[in-house]
Formats: sequence, C-alpha cells, structure tokens
Amino acid sequence: MKEMANEVTDGDKPLEILWNSQYKKVMLCNFLLFFAFYLLTPLLPIYLDEAFHADKDMIGLVLSGYVVATLVVRPFSGFVVDTFDRKTVLMLCFFFFFICFAGYLGAASLLMFAIVRTMHGIPFGSTTVANSTVAIDVLPSSRRSEGIGYYGLSNNLAMAIAPSAGIYIYHATNNFSLLFWLSLLLAFIGFLCSMSVKLPKREPVVGKPKMSLDHFFLTRGWLLAVNICFFGVCWGVMSNYVALYGQQELGITDGTGIFFMILSAGLFTSRLFGAKSLRQGKMTRNAAAGTLISLAGYSLFAFVAAPWSFYLSALLIGLGNGQMYPAFLNMFIKVARHDQRGTANSSILISWDLGMGFGILLGGVIAENAGFVSAFHFVALMQAIGVVVFLFRTRRFYELRRLDEN
Repeated sequence: MKEMANEVTDGDKPLEILWNSQYKKVMLCNFLLFFAFYLLTPLLPIYLDEAFHADKDMIGLVLSGYVVATLVVRPFSGFVVDTFDRKTVLMLCFFFFFICFAGYLGAASLLMFAIVRTMHGIPFGSTTVANSTVAIDVLPSSRRSEGIGYYGLSNNLAMAIAPSAGIYIYHATNNFSLLFWLSLLLAFIGFLCSMSVKLPKREPVVGKPKMSLDHFFLTRGWLLAVNICFFGVCWGVMSNYVALYGQQELGITDGTGIFFMILSAGLFTSRLFGAKSLRQGKMTRNAAAGTLISLAGYSLFAFVAAPWSFYLSALLIGLGNGQMYPAFLNMFIKVARHDQRGTANSSILISWDLGMGFGILLGGVIAENAGFVSAFHFVALMQAIGVVVFLFRTRRFYELRRLDEN
C-alpha cells in the first residue's frame, strides 16, 4: 500500500490517503454483498406463500435458518481469516455466496428451499467477516479508525435501497425468477471485484499459540461483547416487530418503509459525520453519545404513542446506532492484537447476533403475553442498562486493555 500522498492535513501533520483504490473496491464488494442479499429479504415470505403455500410458522422457521447458520460460522470465520491468506478466503467465501443464489432458482420444494436458505447463511456470515477484515488491512494505519466508520456506510446504503428496489421490481414484473437472477448477477460482480483486491503482505506472527479460545472469540474484549449484546437485543425487537406495533397500536399500515428509510438516513448521516472523531481517537465519546441518543429514540418509541414520535424515534435510533456501532467495532479492534483482526470482527458480529436473537425471542414472548407496548418498554429498559454498563464499567475496561499496536 504505497498510496501515501497527502490528501488532507490534520493540523500540521499530513494524512495518508483514506480513499485508496483497494479500499474503494472493498467498499464496493460490501455494497454488492448486502444489496444482493437484501434485494430478496422482504419478498421471501411472499414467495414461500405463493410458491409453496407455507403457513406463517413454517415461513418463520425456513427464514430463520440462515441466522442460525450465520451465528455458528462466524467464530470459525475469524479464525480462518486470521490464519490463512485473506484474499483467498474472501474470494472463496464470496464465490459460495454467489453460487447459493442459483440454489433459489433450482429449489423445487419447500424442503430444498429451506436447505438452500440455511446454507446461504454460511457464506454470508463468513464473507461479512472476511470483507470487513480485508477493509482494515487496506486502510492506512493513521486513518484506520476513520475508515472503519465509513466502511459501514456501504452496507447501510445497500440495506436502505435494496428492499425498496426489490419490492418495486416485484410489483412491476410479478416475477420472482427475475429477482433471483438479478441477485445472482450482483453477487457475481461482487465476486469479480473481490478477485481484483490487492492486499499488503502479512508477516507471520512469531510465537502465536497454535490453539486457544482467542482464535474463535476475542476473550480480551468480553465486557465489550456483553455490552453490545444489550444493544443487539433492542435492535432485534425493534426491527422485527415495528411493523406490527405500528399497525396494531398506532394504526399505521403503510409507514414501515418510511420508518426504515428514516432509520437508514440516520445511520448514514451519523456514520458520515462521526468518522472524523473516530480518526481522532474519540471512540468512547462516540460510543457514549450514540448509546444515549439511541436511548432517547427507544424511550420515545416506547412511551409516546403517536405517529410523529414513531418517525422521530427512527431518526434518533439511526443517529445513535450510527455513532455507537463503529465506535464499538474500533474498540474491539483496539483491544486485539494485529493478528486477531478477523477474530475481533467476528466477535462483535457474534455478540450483536446473539443479542438480536434473544431480542426476537423475548420480544415475541412479551408481546404475546403482555402486548407490544410492554415489549418496547422492555427495549427501553435494556438500552438503559446497556448505557449504564458502558458509562460505569465498559469505558474503563476498554481504556485498561487497549493496545497501541492497532
């Protein structure tokens, strides 16, 4: 990585180029990965109902398979990315991610579709870990924290656009095969892009233990992982039950798309303007601000039942999570050795996914027995606990364990 020209200055100190060609390629790979995947996501329940006449319970079971597969594969993904050639790992993961879309076209039964969907979670989970780790490798060290903050913009943008694009194409054509082919094509372009990425040479790590728990989970960051779980619980409940809550409690039947567009706008804006402070090393400040803004959003959502609060809370939750998540990712990386970047990436994803899984489960149980209002009161409580843990324990935990080498 020799692209070291001065693009901007920080005081009297020249800064290395952030938007180098390899970083742009990795960002494009990430965008195509998420766009191809989320182009189909909102339409698969409709497809299962129309093609296989599956009931709601069966649809939920079929579609949850990829979440389980993703969660299982991520610890091993971090180990593989840290152990073997990262470009080769990225290319192989992206290739299998691309091939799985062909499986949807060939699945002639509900069982076959369920198998394909579950198997798709394996390359999806491993590719997200591999690609984000490669992004860290191609960033200049002086701007790594800032670059990590910008990196998430690519998947935020894809997740904001892809579902709406998929729904529009489906309503215009009423053709699921076209959508499967389009996702297949986009994933193939992403695979080709991954092939063109050039990585700096990695020196072998001397004295690295052959086998330890740290190969699969970043034990040095255990409290960071616990803390991020609380925020994952909140996101899991909100993202899965907001449509039903809006419909049943507020009478909003067609506003879920607007809610998520506002949410995505908040995420995008927050990441865009929070990157500079990450470059300046203000991880804990960004994280604290993000968790508090999110708490305001979740509290507004839970305790004020009105259309205006419904949409304003989406903006606040987006702004808060856009500040909080990149800061936590940077903190995970800062407490890891340079040869544990893959493990650091997989660890935060595992923690977030675990939180989301518990959130989906507990939110459903509470909503079934006490109603959606109680479920979102629970969300506000979990966010508040997460904020308290961060401010009074996790922040100091991070400062004591951070490593200068990253």
